[in-house]
Amino acid sequence: MEPRPPVLPTDYGISNVDVEKSPRKEASKVPSRQLAHLSRNNFIDLDDDSLGNGITSSSPVVILDSDDEDNRNTRHLHPVQEIVLRKPCGVLLSKEIMVGESMGNRIYREEKVSLTSETDIKKDKGVYVGVEEYVDTQSETEDDGLGDIWQEMSMALEFSKDAFEDPSSELVSEDEDCDHSFLLKDDLGYVCRICGVIERGIETIIDIQYNRAKKSTNTYASEPRNAKNRDSTETVGVKFSEDDLTITDITAHPRHMKQMKPHQIEGFNFLLSNLVADHPGGCILAHAPGSGKTFMIISFMQSFLAKYPHAKPLVVLPKGILATWKKEFETWQVEDIPLLDFYTVKADNRSQQLEVLKQWVERRSILFLGYKQFSTIICDGGTSQTSISCQEILLRAPSILILDEGHTPRNENTDVLQSLAKVQTTRKVVLSGTLYQNHVKEVFNILNLVRPKFLRLDTSKAVIKRIMSKVHISGVRKQVKSGADAVFYDLVEHTLQKDENFERKVSVIHDLREMTSKVLHYYKGDFLDELPGLVDFTLVLSLSPRQKVEVQKLKRFQRKFKISSVGSAVYLHPKLNSFSENSVTTDAKMDDLLEKLDVKEGVKAKFFLNLLNLCESSGEKLLVFSQYLIPLKFLERLSVKMKGWYPGIQIFSISGESSTDHREWSMERFNNSPDAKVFFGSIKACGEGISLVGASRIIILDVHLNPSVTRQAIGRAFRPGQKKKVYAYRLIAGDSPEEEDHSTCFKKELIAKMWFEWNKYCGNRYFDMETVNVNECDDLFLESPLLREDVRVLYKR
Repeated sequence: MEPRPPVLPTDYGISNVDVEKSPRKEASKVPSRQLAHLSRNNFIDLDDDSLGNGITSSSPVVILDSDDEDNRNTRHLHPVQEIVLRKPCGVLLSKEIMVGESMGNRIYREEKVSLTSETDIKKDKGVYVGVEEYVDTQSETEDDGLGDIWQEMSMALEFSKDAFEDPSSELVSEDEDCDHSFLLKDDLGYVCRICGVIERGIETIIDIQYNRAKKSTNTYASEPRNAKNRDSTETVGVKFSEDDLTITDITAHPRHMKQMKPHQIEGFNFLLSNLVADHPGGCILAHAPGSGKTFMIISFMQSFLAKYPHAKPLVVLPKGILATWKKEFETWQVEDIPLLDFYTVKADNRSQQLEVLKQWVERRSILFLGYKQFSTIICDGGTSQTSISCQEILLRAPSILILDEGHTPRNENTDVLQSLAKVQTTRKVVLSGTLYQNHVKEVFNILNLVRPKFLRLDTSKAVIKRIMSKVHISGVRKQVKSGADAVFYDLVEHTLQKDENFERKVSVIHDLREMTSKVLHYYKGDFLDELPGLVDFTLVLSLSPRQKVEVQKLKRFQRKFKISSVGSAVYLHPKLNSFSENSVTTDAKMDDLLEKLDVKEGVKAKFFLNLLNLCESSGEKLLVFSQYLIPLKFLERLSVKMKGWYPGIQIFSISGESSTDHREWSMERFNNSPDAKVFFGSIKACGEGISLVGASRIIILDVHLNPSVTRQAIGRAFRPGQKKKVYAYRLIAGDSPEEEDHSTCFKKELIAKMWFEWNKYCGNRYFDMETVNVNECDDLFLESPLLREDVRVLYKR
C-alpha cells in the first residue's frame, strides 16, 4: 500500500497538525544504531476493514507525520506497523506507547481499544488505556502553539462516543467509583470524559479562550521608563514590577460575547488594536449614551486581567456614578475581582488612602477614584513621605487607565487634565457619550491626553497641511502668535460652523475623520432605533407682561452667569426674583411664596403644571431638569401644594448634594413604584450614569451653554429599558437672553453632528431644526389647548 500522510478528523473542527508534538510520557528508547532499516511494507490503514484484528501487540507501531513522507527510506531496524490516522474508528482504536525514537520520528507499541463498549476502557499497570488528558507544557518548553493537538484529537474522539450524547446513560453504575478525567469543553466547561459529570460550568471560567493562545516573540514594556528606572523600585514597602507583558491574543469571555451587540464587538476589537499591540497607545470610545460602554470595558478589563494577572487597572470617573459601575461589575463579572475605592472604607486622609493603594498594588484588583479626588492627590503640595508615596503609586503603578465620562478633563488649564497627563502608562482609554462639548480645541485636548502631542505625529501633520491649504479665514493668519495649534482649532471650528461652502465643509470633515480614525471610535447609537422613539421639541414661549418687566432688569447684570441664573428663576415665575439672589432657600420660605402666587403669571410654571396634569391622567411619569436649584425647589413645592403629593412617594429629586445611597434609592423607586409621578433633577448631577426609564416625558427648564449636557439628560430616559415613546420639551423664554443662548448652543451641537454623524446621504440642511405647526406636531399633549396657548414657535430636532 502506498504510504499516505496522516489526516486527523476534520469533522470536529481539528485541522492537520503535527501529531508528534505530544506531551505524552516517553518509554525507554531503542539505540539509534539498531534502527538502520525499515520495511516499507509495514503500513496499516485503519480504514481498511479487511485488516480486522490483524494488528498485533508485539509489533512496534509508528504514527506517521505529514513531514515524514520524504523520510521513509531510512526507518527503524525492527519491523513496525505504521498507522495513518484519518478519522475516528468505529470498531477498533489503537493506543500507541512510544518505545523508541530516531531521525525525528518516534516508535510506539500499540494497545487496541474497542469503542463499541465504554466499559472496556480500563487502566493497566503503568499504562493508561484511553485518550490522554491535555497537559500544558508551555511553561516548561517554548512550543509553536501545537502542543495541545492531543487534547483537540481527544475531544474529537469523545464526540463520537455515546457518553456525550446522553450524559445520563449508565456507563458507570451509581455504586461504582469513577476515576474522573476532566476535559475542558468550550460550551460546557470541565467535563469528565468517562461519566459526563460537569465539574465546573463554562460560565465560571474566564480563561477558557486563553489555553490555545500562541506566544509571540514581540513584547512591549508595561510602561515607558527611563533606563535608570528599569529595575523594580520600592516606595514605602510597595514594589513596582517592571516585567514586560507578552503580546498575545485576548478575547471576550463566551458569556459576554453572547450579549455583545455588533458595535460593542467593534469597540472591543478597537481596544485590542490600541492597547494590545507592539506599541500600545491610548484611544477614545465615543459611543452614544446608553450604548453599553461600561459593559464593554468591564468585559475587556476582565479579559486583560485574565491574561495579565499582575496588571493594575485604574478607573477615574465622576464620583456619582461609582455605584453604577459596581452594580455593573456584579452583573457581568466572571471572576470575583476586588473593587477598591476610598469612599467605601472612608479613607479621608493620606495615610488611610495609602493603605488602600498598597492593597491595590499588592493583589489582583481594580481601583476607582473620582476626578477631583485624583487631581487633589497628584497636585498635593505636601512634602511628607506618605503624600509622595500616594502620588508615585497613582502615577507609576497603573497598567491601564480608564476615564469614564472622559470629556470631563477637557480644559488644559485645569488640575484634572494636567494630573491625568502625568500618569505614565501609555494605555489610556476615554469613554464618552458626548465627546464634543463646547469647542474643537477641547476634543484635541482629549486626543493629546490619550496620544501625547497628537498634532505632532507624522500621520497628523500631513492632514493638517491639507486642511490649512483648503480654507482661509479672514484674519486668522494674523493670529499665529497665539500658536499654530490655536490657529488650526479656530479654522476647523469656523469651517464646520459658519463656512457657506458646503463642499469645503465636507472635505474638512473627511480629513478630520482620517486623522483620528485609528484613535477614535464613534458610534451614533443606531441601536436606539429599536426603542419606541424620541421626539425632541424646542418651544419658544411668550412671556407674561410681568415677566417681560423682570427680563428688562436683567440688563443691569454684567456677568453672563448672573444673567443666566437670575433669568432661569424669572422665566419660570416673576415672583422668584426675590429668591434668585438668595443662596438659602427653605421649604418654609417657598411655601409662604406659594400662598400669594398666581401660577398664570409664570409661563414656564404654567406649562409644567398643565403637562403634569396630562401625565397623571395618562399614567405617564415626568422628568424635570434644570441647572439651578431654585427652579427645581419651586416646582417641587408647587407639586406638593397643588397635587397634595409627598416627597419620597410621588415626588423624587436628586441634586449635587444627594448621597450615593439616596441617588440609588430615588432612581429605583421612581422607575418601579406605581405611585411615582415626577422626578426633579439637577441636570449635572443626573446627566451621567443613571437610568430613569420610568419616565416618558421630559422638561428641560433652561438652556445649558454646553449642549451635550442637555443631550445627556434626555439620555436618562431615552435608553435601553424604555418601553414608551419619549417626548422632550426644551423650554425657551421668548424675547430674552435665553433665545440667544439657545442659538449659540445649537451651533455647537451642529459641529458635533457634522464631524461625527454626517454622511453622503445627508443634505446640506440635514441638521437644521424643523419648524413645526403646533396643531400638527403629532403630540396629543402639545395639541391640547392648555399647552399650546403660550407657544410662539415650535421646533423639532
